Amino acid sequence: MRIASVLEDKKTEKRIAITPEIVKKYTSLGFKISLVKDYGKHLGFDDEKFKELGVEIKDDEKSILENSDIILQLNLPSDEKLSHLKENQTLIGVLNPYLNKEKIGNLIKKKINNFSLELLPRITRAQSMDILSSQANLAGYKAVVESFSHFEKAVPMMMTAAGTVPAAKVLVVGAGVAGLQAIATAKRMGAIVFATDVRMASKEQVESLGGKFLMVEGAENLETEGGYAKEASEEFKKKQEELLAETLKKIDIVICTALIPGKKAPIIIKEEMVKRMQPGSIIYDLAAVQGGNTAFTEVDKIVNNNNVTIMGETNILNKLPVSASNLYAKNLFNFVANLYDKENKAIKINLEDEIIEKTLIK
Repeated sequence: MRIASVLEDKKTEKRIAITPEIVKKYTSLGFKISLVKDYGKHLGFDDEKFKELGVEIKDDEKSILENSDIILQLNLPSDEKLSHLKENQTLIGVLNPYLNKEKIGNLIKKKINNFSLELLPRITRAQSMDILSSQANLAGYKAVVESFSHFEKAVPMMMTAAGTVPAAKVLVVGAGVAGLQAIATAKRMGAIVFATDVRMASKEQVESLGGKFLMVEGAENLETEGGYAKEASEEFKKKQEELLAETLKKIDIVICTALIPGKKAPIIIKEEMVKRMQPGSIIYDLAAVQGGNTAFTEVDKIVNNNNVTIMGETNILNKLPVSASNLYAKNLFNFVANLYDKENKAIKINLEDEIIEKTLIK
């Protein structure tokens, strides 16, 4: 069987789906790999490196797509590239079915198998394929680094003959994978870290990393069976706002990570809260691409409101594309290996397998 990948739009996506490190694993299963010319050049992976590993490099994307059994991508390809796909091919990536319903519907009509990896169930067996976790880990780390680079004070406490510089206070909103990595990174760099989340299970995780968990009195556990956050009641939102408003007055840096899959990001930090923050404070909003967790977030812009800097990017992982690609490629391989029937050398869509059933878009 033949696996292929073509270039993403590099203006918005620098990551790749197949790295040299993962090629040997595919070939050991009996796959042949085809990539477009200069596929990984922008990340320092030149064509010769891939060729040495047995990869076929071609100029013609149309030919690559038409003659492949499995196509691995980051995002849903352009309409032109999708037009080259044919019956019984398998497309795997982060297809975002909520936004691309019509395009994916057309692919289903063409009898193309579409697997969207952000729909993976949160089960132990799927952990090695969990792209949300691997990518969110890096995003949480990078958000802290970006915030600290804009912060105009020292982060750790420093005791000098001239006096003491106090440690920066960081608040992480949302203690999922990105949030927990943000807590760990900020703590390692010497900050005093606080965190809040609607899921009660997060308290122990936050405290194990040295953070202080801010809990709304009489809090309800807002966690779905799949391990994601769900929307809060109006009463909970009001109590959370009051707690946040008081906390933000003494916070230097805020990392926002609160997302609800398939929905607009909840606005957690309101206008009045920003106005009460200390001048020189920083907010990095990882939810910017879904509307943002603050009232002032503008994607891919640095906003200054009342001397508070608010940042958020379409794709922060474009600043860590090599690390992000390596992890994503491993996630993809583990997914393909689970989908592949070695004995018959074919893709086996076993809908009794929860991983396959949940990720296949029907």
